[in-house]
Amino acid sequence: MKIKLLPYLEEGRMEAGCDEAGRGCLAGPVFAAAVILPSDFESDLLNDSKQLTEKQRYQLRPVIEKEALAFAVGIVSNEEVDQINILNASFLAMHRAIAALKIKPVHLLIDGNRFKKYPEIGHTCVVKGDGKYYSIAAASVLAKTYRDDFMDRIAEEFPHYQWQKNKGYPTQAHRDAIQVHGICSYHRKTFRLLPDQLKLDF
Repeated sequence: MKIKLLPYLEEGRMEAGCDEAGRGCLAGPVFAAAVILPSDFESDLLNDSKQLTEKQRYQLRPVIEKEALAFAVGIVSNEEVDQINILNASFLAMHRAIAALKIKPVHLLIDGNRFKKYPEIGHTCVVKGDGKYYSIAAASVLAKTYRDDFMDRIAEEFPHYQWQKNKGYPTQAHRDAIQVHGICSYHRKTFRLLPDQLKLDF
């Protein structure tokens, strides 16, 4: 049975839900979204984006964008991921999304158990929050679909990695392609791109 999502943590407060996509990938940027929904927002379909089909996520995106009081997407490139590490990159992507909101929230609902405080806005970390609060679930859908769109575009540039299928995640086909073709400009060089027994020359 699907658990009904909650509309807010504290009633009457302007809250933005935040989530990221692409943290566990070998290639491509990290995307994050911040979404402020009206307190009366409801959806029978909206849930953690990982529980939804691709079709459902793309069906929900225009609904979220139409109904949201404000939404924004933040991006951190694979080069930046290599410079500051993936955890900090996830926080930075969320910060960029929050900074781009046309309405300043009073409080942030963050998916996960850690966050780097955003200046002058309080936050609450919610483990598996994308399955608990509408705003975080909405952010997860936007982050995932916008990142998937990006990976589909660069898949045309580098077809042998099959990013249109794996979106940069470490599938066997993706690792096999790295072994045969090496890496490209979108790969994260600080990540373990191949199993330990296989060496990769940059």
